[in-house]
Amino acid sequence: MPRLRELGFTIGTFPTGDRNAITDVAGVSVGHQTVIRNEPRVARTGVTIVNSRPVEARSDLCFGGLFSFNGNGEMTGSHWLDESGLLSGPIGITNTHQVGLVRDALVAAEIERDPKASWCLPVVGETYDGFLNDIGAFHLTLDDVKAAIADADAHPDGAVAEGNVGGGTGMVCHGFKGGIGTSSRRVETAGSIYTVGALVQANYGARDLVRLEGRPVGTMIDAEVTPLPTDPAVADAGSIIVVIATDAPLLADQCKRLARRATVGLARVGGTGGNGSGDIFIAFSTGNTVPLHAVEPTTVTTVPAVAMTSLFNATAEAVEESIWNALCAAETMTGYQGRVVHAIPHDRLAALR
Repeated sequence: MPRLRELGFTIGTFPTGDRNAITDVAGVSVGHQTVIRNEPRVARTGVTIVNSRPVEARSDLCFGGLFSFNGNGEMTGSHWLDESGLLSGPIGITNTHQVGLVRDALVAAEIERDPKASWCLPVVGETYDGFLNDIGAFHLTLDDVKAAIADADAHPDGAVAEGNVGGGTGMVCHGFKGGIGTSSRRVETAGSIYTVGALVQANYGARDLVRLEGRPVGTMIDAEVTPLPTDPAVADAGSIIVVIATDAPLLADQCKRLARRATVGLARVGGTGGNGSGDIFIAFSTGNTVPLHAVEPTTVTTVPAVAMTSLFNATAEAVEESIWNALCAAETMTGYQGRVVHAIPHDRLAALR
């Protein structure tokens, strides 16, 4: 499936990384496990894992921060991240009803990696896939999460599958088929070139609100062109999880500031943070190494505050394009109770250039 740029659209002014993906940030990797079956109950779900560090450096912490634009959702481990400003281990993204299973699997994986580990509080976010997935069947297993972890570990700095994959398998975005999307930007600031990458699980929004570079796509590709899901509540009952990574040396408060800017990218596409939407954003920096068991002061660096604006702008662009990549990559899906969610038509979208 083509990505947005292959349809002739360019978001913003910053150059992208080599893959135009969150994995352009060195050491970051992404893995998916997708679960699709019809018997004995309909499954259209999965799990996505984002590694903040490569396997050999997994015990090193990252500075991180989060922002809840609208909090009708869950992200485990968020209170400690907000308190300490430190992120350890992978980030999981899945469906609403299986956050606990993914969290438990990440704890088990950490203990398997380090049998002496006495404490683990993983970060796992979710969006609701119950329109296409029989969510009450609890399809995901511990083995599925292990497979996603192994997939991420097997593809360090690699390409990222988008659309109907992993946690994004059963998601709906602006009345079109949604899912996983990613993008990146290269930024020259504070005398160096840094990378900002974003990954989204897009499952939110009304058709009439969606925009592409200001074009009212939702009214140009309306329900007569591409039918809407049969349940109008889907637009308000969804959510979006955004993961932002950068190699710029940021401290925890700066990561939180970066996470807030995901809101700008979301708004440009047409997300307004509806009452039923869980719009939760997390950002982390690999630019400093914080040893897990440090007992003495650790030396860290940070970009000056005046250098943050370029990183803010790059974040907004990367999030905006990530959502559009999710929309472009997703394919029409038939799921639970025969419900259908249609992909955005590429030919009609390209014609809007």
